[in-house]
Amino acid sequence: MHQYVHLFLKTEWNVAQLIPMLFYEQIDGPRPERAVGFLHGILGRGLNMRTLARSFIEARPTSSAWLMDLRGHGRSPKGLPDPTLEATAEDVIDVAKHEALPMSAVVGHSFGGKVALEVARLGELRALEHVVVIDSVPGLRPPIVGGDSALGVIDTIESLPRAFASKLDFVRAVVTAGQPRAIADWLAGSVERHGDEVRFGLDLEEIRALLRDYFSRDLWPVVEHPPAGMHVHLMIADHSTSYSAADRERALKIAALNPQVTVDILPGGHWLHVDNPDGVLQTILKYVL
Repeated sequence: MHQYVHLFLKTEWNVAQLIPMLFYEQIDGPRPERAVGFLHGILGRGLNMRTLARSFIEARPTSSAWLMDLRGHGRSPKGLPDPTLEATAEDVIDVAKHEALPMSAVVGHSFGGKVALEVARLGELRALEHVVVIDSVPGLRPPIVGGDSALGVIDTIESLPRAFASKLDFVRAVVTAGQPRAIADWLAGSVERHGDEVRFGLDLEEIRALLRDYFSRDLWPVVEHPPAGMHVHLMIADHSTSYSAADRERALKIAALNPQVTVDILPGGHWLHVDNPDGVLQTILKYVL
């Protein structure tokens, strides 16, 4: 870590709602004047975006990065009522309203990308100028099931014992059940210790509900007509199945007609910020000053 990047862990109580605000890490440049929110995908947590956020802060020393654990994930509250995309976006807005720095941009991957679009739709943050959506199609689509899809991974976890002696045992069980080692290691980030055993720490019914709402929401209108003064930047991974050919064509047509919208097609798979970190970083830096 460069010497001017400082790391803070924050969690506060929202008295008005009588629930804890989101847990998030804050990485400050030496002269922070504005903030950028980084939102992870489903079954992930804020630290999934840490490498990207640190690189961004190194290039933009007047910024602060907020790596949020979205509701139901990481160290944020779990099992809350109303597990919807809108409620998740309201959580993000609540954090921004309680901080002194204005949040001028939000960057989201997959589920987090659609949360970012929902933040834009709600229009409660006057300082928000840029919404960066990493390989998350804005429209509704049938739920993807089986294999290494999010719902397929949930099915795998539900097929396993509830408790394990160690994280390594959990990882081995996930791999034995048919998931790739990379996914097993990623899931291990949500394993929690309880006495002499470890358990997967997420409420899978809550996650299923969030996914159902994610797939059922159509946010193309936000992309077609962004709020005044706001720019929407879609990043599409060329080896991902998130965008159909029709979705990609629709996105490119919108960008050609609306100067508030950009579309960048980058080499890589759905985990674009992992497959192509330099490409993702340079694309963000191209728009978010």
